[in-house]
Amino acid sequence: MFVDTAKILLKAGDGGNGAVSFHREKYVPSGGPDGGDGGSGGNIVFVIDENLSTLADFRYKRKYIAENGDNGRASNCSGKSAPDMIVRVPRGTLIKEADSGDILADLSDPEPVRIARGGRGGFGNQHFATPTRQCPRFAKPGLPGEQLEVTLELKLLADVGLVGFPNVGKSTLISVVSEAKPKIANYHFTTLTPSLGVVRIAAESSFVMADIPGIIEGAGVGVGLGHEFLRHIERCRLLIHLVDISGSEGRDPFEDFKTINNELKVFDPELASRPQIVAGNKCDLCTEEQIQAFREFIEERGYEFYPLIAAIADGTDALVNAAAAKLATLPPIVKYEPAPRPLPDAGKISNREFSVRTEGDVFIVEATWLLKILASVNMDDYESLQYFQTVLQKSGIIDALIAKGVQDGDTVSIYDFEFDYVS
Repeated sequence: MFVDTAKILLKAGDGGNGAVSFHREKYVPSGGPDGGDGGSGGNIVFVIDENLSTLADFRYKRKYIAENGDNGRASNCSGKSAPDMIVRVPRGTLIKEADSGDILADLSDPEPVRIARGGRGGFGNQHFATPTRQCPRFAKPGLPGEQLEVTLELKLLADVGLVGFPNVGKSTLISVVSEAKPKIANYHFTTLTPSLGVVRIAAESSFVMADIPGIIEGAGVGVGLGHEFLRHIERCRLLIHLVDISGSEGRDPFEDFKTINNELKVFDPELASRPQIVAGNKCDLCTEEQIQAFREFIEERGYEFYPLIAAIADGTDALVNAAAAKLATLPPIVKYEPAPRPLPDAGKISNREFSVRTEGDVFIVEATWLLKILASVNMDDYESLQYFQTVLQKSGIIDALIAKGVQDGDTVSIYDFEFDYVS
């Protein structure tokens, strides 16, 4: 099955905790703090895999969680940083933030792209020694890695997109001008997945053509199969609009042409204004008068027209040569620029969320990021408690408690830790 969209959850690794340790060695008095730093958590990095053509793998695995960094150890030993998690996607994949729809990356170039940043490791107690605080009994916890839900959307990278109603000969055309081998049969929607083929003009000249499954009336708003694949021609620099000018399906070729262009406009007005060449197929089933009438109809609207019989490759050389000449005058394939995204400021406590509420006479503080800090603080040590108080002040929790009306002697509860408030 051809899968071109997927929604997945990414969780970068958390940083390791800093260690609380003191150097102890015979004949070395007052060795001092020697707790090492925690290692960084693993990033989540996306790379292009040329062997992939769909996003089918993401139907079965929807959560990607990187490893956490190791904790620091004694003797100033830092914890090991976790390796990056590599996620492989086909070329042309867009990565969007699920909630906002902002583009985070366009995987069109071979360079890897980091989407979720791992948390930085916490400092060991060696960093907190001062002339007045020579035995710090606390360390910093590792910071959490980024977590976000993203949408993957595959937009094929092709120079030329074939558009037209079902059964007009698109699959036949791409099979005779390239090495592509799509399924060909005389019924509607034979083509259920886009096909790519390389069209070679000369020894060192070629372009990529995409056969897009048949578009029908209403495709731009979700009718039929075509709407699922219109996204794949958004990158195309040139469109070849294939029309069955014989009317062998009982349709009017003039109305077919208008309908397809209207559906392109409904889906994306910019797509409808993309350079377009019109090819009239199945010329063996119509008269010269019909061909001439359709040619005049097309050329009056400013398009080039090429008659052909795709099944026997009659007229296809002129068409592909015209397409190659047109491509030489057009800009390169569209690449989507990612939306600006602020880098996480892992060092600022003020960016962390919390809530303060009251239950009776107790002021309850909830902040998941405080859990690791609580685990690293020695509540029996005065200096460690001072550090914890500094965290509460810098994060704005103290100000929030005051705004809620806390008074001296009131009980403040932060998960399993309770204390009496003193101003």
